[in-house]
Amino acid sequence: MHKYSDIDYGTLFEMFLNSRRDYPEQTAFIYRAAGSEFSVSYAKFYEDVVILTRAFAARGVKKGSRVMLLSDNRYGWIVTDMALIALGAISVPRGSDTPTIELEYILEHSASEFLVIETAALLMSHEEMLKSHKQLRSIFLIEGEKTHRWFDNIYSYNDLLEDRRLTQAELEEFAGRRPQITQDDLFTLIYTSGTTGVPKGVQLSHRNIMYNVRHMPGLIGLLDTDRFVSILPSWHIFERAVEYVALSRGCCTVYSAVKTFAADLETYRPNMVATVPRLWESLHARVNNSLEKENPKRAKIFRTLVGISTAANRQRRILRDQLPVFEKSFFLLRWLRKLRAAGYLLLLALPDRLAKSRLQAVQHKFGGRLRMAISGGGSLPPWLDEWIDAIGIRIVNAYGMTECAPAIAGRALNCETFNTLGLPVEGTELRIADEQDQPLAAGGEGEIQMRGDQLFPGYEDNPEENSKAFTSDGFFRTGDLGKLTLRGELVITGRSKEIIVLASGENVDPSRIESTITRLPFVSDAVLVGQDKKGLGALVVPDFDKLREFAASKLDMIIESSEQLRNNSQLLEKVRSEMNRLLHSKKGFKPFEKLKNIYFLEGEFKPGEELTNTLKKKRHVIEMKYREQIGKLLK
Repeated sequence: MHKYSDIDYGTLFEMFLNSRRDYPEQTAFIYRAAGSEFSVSYAKFYEDVVILTRAFAARGVKKGSRVMLLSDNRYGWIVTDMALIALGAISVPRGSDTPTIELEYILEHSASEFLVIETAALLMSHEEMLKSHKQLRSIFLIEGEKTHRWFDNIYSYNDLLEDRRLTQAELEEFAGRRPQITQDDLFTLIYTSGTTGVPKGVQLSHRNIMYNVRHMPGLIGLLDTDRFVSILPSWHIFERAVEYVALSRGCCTVYSAVKTFAADLETYRPNMVATVPRLWESLHARVNNSLEKENPKRAKIFRTLVGISTAANRQRRILRDQLPVFEKSFFLLRWLRKLRAAGYLLLLALPDRLAKSRLQAVQHKFGGRLRMAISGGGSLPPWLDEWIDAIGIRIVNAYGMTECAPAIAGRALNCETFNTLGLPVEGTELRIADEQDQPLAAGGEGEIQMRGDQLFPGYEDNPEENSKAFTSDGFFRTGDLGKLTLRGELVITGRSKEIIVLASGENVDPSRIESTITRLPFVSDAVLVGQDKKGLGALVVPDFDKLREFAASKLDMIIESSEQLRNNSQLLEKVRSEMNRLLHSKKGFKPFEKLKNIYFLEGEFKPGEELTNTLKKKRHVIEMKYREQIGKLLK
């Protein structure tokens, strides 16, 4: 077994070669296809990548080629990704739910010459757009066969991988690619939602991603015997980085799906999982609903035990100084607080011991071997953080961004301070800055800014966004609001940028949805909400006269007062339906961009309060002002 400090790979390709050398017989992946389960060793994975690399190269894919990879997570995805890395090509990945209009923009903007697509059905759904895409040289099908001839250069993986013979010369040629790929070469271009509704292409180099590959294993105590269950889309940088980290240390990754995830945890008994808050919420609901169905009294006892464990854990952390501290306090007050915590712990000692012994049984729902879980892609709600902690699972509440490949900070093994996002990853400079980009002292709230080797070089062909993204001294403006503890741990307090991250990890550009629904005559203004929630809601400033007309014509309602309009559930549902009718997939909107609920505000937004002097919305202010309504809206 390697010591983490002994390994210093420069590129993903070097990492791949060394993993094949060090762990040939260990299982790299487990996946299901056509009703059967398959296990793939590191040696077999290597062979698959070599064969696909040969097939790509024979059809013109080379260093610097831009290749759109349109697929959800599966074994074929990682083989494709690593083959493109071996060639020095630049992958442009997206999920299968990408709307055609968005896909067309990304293909054009990224100058992709090749397309790898998951299935024949998915290819057909984008056929009309692809027919007019003149720069495409070849299309590769991961699953299925070419069924018609509207495009000559369509190749099926079934055909490409049929010839599995490899000569010694071909194997040597493949390994000999090592010096052709450098740390500063781009390996991927990931498009994320922009504040104007136009996706931004995040350029990531080998240097950026290898920063994470080097530092993450030590922070989570990764072993070459560890097993991950994978649930997140492989093209998301969070999941992608986790898979690379697992590969670098000889771990096994099991490809799961949302509908089988809970069962797969029990079947495959992972040591590690990497998820988003939404999945933890689903598991929380599954455990509680299951107990409620079996025996309501047992469910009530379980909730009581969780409460006891949570309370005891908090008092224990007070004694150990494991809660965030933002300013120095008089030592006598600290000791009085600890003395009180010790008293509570004495009272809770027996109930806590009983609670923890009973709660251990719940861990079997997660396979019984789960040593650590990583939550990213959105801030883990405190109540959920405490619930996971209460049942005895160590959770790494992590913070990152696509632009940082993705790690910035995390409450890993090097940090025991609860209710925080932990310390910055080693080598990361993190500061909280005011509006003049000046650092603030501990406890001061401002924008989170960072720099380090994981930081991307810039957005693809987007000088305007690049000029806004960086400070004069090279720090990246995350757009998130936060503060630092006296020990340097990070706490997020809000968001100054416009992108909303749902509990599922999906990014939503609010401005595009807002501009669409404000086309309705009875909507004067709107603010989309849903940060860290399961779905989206809208705070709507209505034109009450137009809304009254709408109620009369569509629902045959005569409503006089604005109060009646604001609280009429039938009218609210009809308006929401009208808004969602505009948020159609044919217009480029995704299923999760529909509105779950809306709330009519009583008055307009005012400059100096909810609006800046240039009439831009102060989202953080609006969210704070209406936090109670938002909570009810998206509970």
